[in-house]
Amino acid sequence: MTGADEVPEAHREWRGWREATQEALYGPEGFYRTGPEGPAGHFRTSVHASPLFAAAVARLLCRVDEALGRPARLAFVDMAAGRGELVTAVLAALPAAVSARTRAYAVEVAGRPGGLDHRIEWLSEPPHGVTGLLFANEWLDNVPVEVAEVDAAGVARRVLVRGDGTERLGGPVAGAEAAWLARWWPLPGEEGLRAEIGLPRDIAWASAVASLDAGLAVAADYAHTVDSRPPFGTLTGFRAGRETRPVPDGSCDITAHVALDACASAHAARCAPDRTPPDALVRPQREALRALGLTGVRPPLALASTDPAAYLRALTRASQAAELLAPGGLGDFGWLLQPVGGVDAAALLVDVADDEEE
Repeated sequence: MTGADEVPEAHREWRGWREATQEALYGPEGFYRTGPEGPAGHFRTSVHASPLFAAAVARLLCRVDEALGRPARLAFVDMAAGRGELVTAVLAALPAAVSARTRAYAVEVAGRPGGLDHRIEWLSEPPHGVTGLLFANEWLDNVPVEVAEVDAAGVARRVLVRGDGTERLGGPVAGAEAAWLARWWPLPGEEGLRAEIGLPRDIAWASAVASLDAGLAVAADYAHTVDSRPPFGTLTGFRAGRETRPVPDGSCDITAHVALDACASAHAARCAPDRTPPDALVRPQREALRALGLTGVRPPLALASTDPAAYLRALTRASQAAELLAPGGLGDFGWLLQPVGGVDAAALLVDVADDEEE
């Protein structure tokens, strides 16, 4: 067994998972600040799976534009922009008339990558007072949270962790964190049950939504709701395309699924008492993308005889769409659609004809 004097100094300190993850992901040598490949080098998101995803987001931006009466300046805000893949592709997919009015913002802790489209403004925080669409694809799952675990006496305690991933139980969960657990992730008194305390995500989401004067904010993420919380939590790591044990040393991504229902409620709570917030929606990704024109339907086989090149293009598109819509995969992501300023989120998710697909 390794002696205490053989453990690196940086790995000896016991901290809550929130503090440890914050440093491991966003510190000076953190996972999201190092490496030219960015997140795409370690895990596959909907953005990386297919350009159809960006085309669907561009279509949503156009619908928001129409709902807002085609403002002179239309914002597209890409939260947790990585290396700018989504915002770049959305700009490319927009009709010329909409693109000419669009102001694109990429929000990311890492520095601006070389060669990025000059139209994209690179920021560390979302811009305030803008009108349009804020899109957060797999952002909230990387907002660090505390982890709670029930001890032998049935008490929920904070889980402490060292830099090598070793855990132990700390003090009882108290205050606002205990209130959050009671409301959003009640833990029965069974030893070993765990939960991720999503309060920091609620705060981060409410702040992001508040940056919009009018429009729509969307969070697309691994998610669960209060009636289906996993009994042992979801904290995990990713490195080089593979799931791995979460170790807060900067070597891997650290992520946990998101309580999107709590996030939606947190924004409503921040609205003025005399103002009823517009209704938020939580929908599976497959439902949202289908409403935005993706079907995954294979082209007719007869097309292979009359136009083989067109058949192969359509088959590739159908295969990519199927991955984005797949049950048990990307299709199970949750989309939280939070309208601001009178926009009707439900009206934005309407069926479109197949010939509207790019």
